[in-house]
Amino acid sequence: MADDTQQVDPKADPKAEREAARLARRIGSFSKAHGGAEGQVAYIGQRGARIVLVGEDGAWGDIVAPTYAVAEQAVRKSGITVHESFDGEFAAKVKTGPYEWSRMAGLQLGGPGNG
Repeated sequence: MADDTQQVDPKADPKAEREAARLARRIGSFSKAHGGAEGQVAYIGQRGARIVLVGEDGAWGDIVAPTYAVAEQAVRKSGITVHESFDGEFAAKVKTGPYEWSRMAGLQLGGPGNG
């Protein structure tokens, strides 16, 4: 069985290089808006990789890259600290408000529906 996370080197592909640069700019904008940022890259199958960002102020967001290699290059270009996993001290930095709690609870606690 082939390793699905193995990708073409984005430096050898000009389109992938441009995408990594575009994502790095978005990561940089998030970081600037939130007093700095840290991230974690997670492989999400054929859709690519998810870059989860957590700002120093506790704000969080994510960006999807077309491949894991492009995501890795984007976070490297952006200069943020990258964590191997989203747990422990890193996860504790996320601040959630009423909106997030209602979305996580969904219909069970009277949150907005998913439909």
